[in-house]
Amino acid sequence: MQDAVSFDPRAVADLDVSLPQDEAHAPLEQLDAKGRREFNKLQKRLRRQVGNAIIDYGMIHEGDRVMVCLSGGKDSYTLLEILRNLQRNAPVNFSLVAVNLDQKQPGFPEHVLPEYLETTGIEYYILERDTYSVVKEKTPEGKTTCALCSRLRRGSLYGFAEEIGATKVALGHHREDILETLFLNMFYGGSLKAMPPKLLSDDGKNIVIRPLAYCREADIAEFARLMAFPIIPCNLCGSQPNLQRQVVKEMLAEWERKHPGRIESMFKAVSNVAPSQLADRELFDFEGLEAKQARLRDRRIDALNVAHDS
Repeated sequence: MQDAVSFDPRAVADLDVSLPQDEAHAPLEQLDAKGRREFNKLQKRLRRQVGNAIIDYGMIHEGDRVMVCLSGGKDSYTLLEILRNLQRNAPVNFSLVAVNLDQKQPGFPEHVLPEYLETTGIEYYILERDTYSVVKEKTPEGKTTCALCSRLRRGSLYGFAEEIGATKVALGHHREDILETLFLNMFYGGSLKAMPPKLLSDDGKNIVIRPLAYCREADIAEFARLMAFPIIPCNLCGSQPNLQRQVVKEMLAEWERKHPGRIESMFKAVSNVAPSQLADRELFDFEGLEAKQARLRDRRIDALNVAHDS
């Protein structure tokens, strides 16, 4: 059995998080002393939260080859950077490989990610698959492209992970992504499910991890801004009108503005499930409650008899 990465959250928080000279970024250079302290606190917080998620769900083990799916958005850039930070001080050895799926969207700046990744020295691949044409061809006019696009993207990335011998596939979903998915499934799918921090793919070939599961989107956005990551917007998804995920995102943001702390409370609920208080007959044996009641009654009677006899 492999040993899980044993990050001590306190040790992670206390590590030196100053950037090496060859990794300086313009916004950071412009910070005053107070701004630098705030950045260090932000980075420590992200490192601690990622470390905790790795510990809680046993995400990374000795010898793992972790494929970080890099889209060019703030979340995946942050994921790669924080994992690189933690890798330097991890008590076990694991490797990172970055993979970008070039979906052949018109106007996609193909040079941006390779140029950025060259500066990191990390192993990387650009996987070219024309899923854009498939999505546009198969999606009816006026319908959102997310479901098909996501399915094709996952299939391409999971298959490539096998090709390069990756033992884990790391995705950049954060706390709000998980909650948004929960409400999307409730509102539109009639199911109570979200995005688990760790899962086994349906075909059993890939283990998917989400190390940013405990991280706030606002923290990730600020970290990405200060790090001056070369963000590539998704013109296929982000520009769609009536996007259900955007509606849910705005709803959650409004709740948080009116009731600070609600997002944190809802996220805790995702990991604090009481099956007997829901209504899933597969998850809980409602049919067997009478039998359970009878067993409990018999035990009470036996206990009373023992007490009476003595």
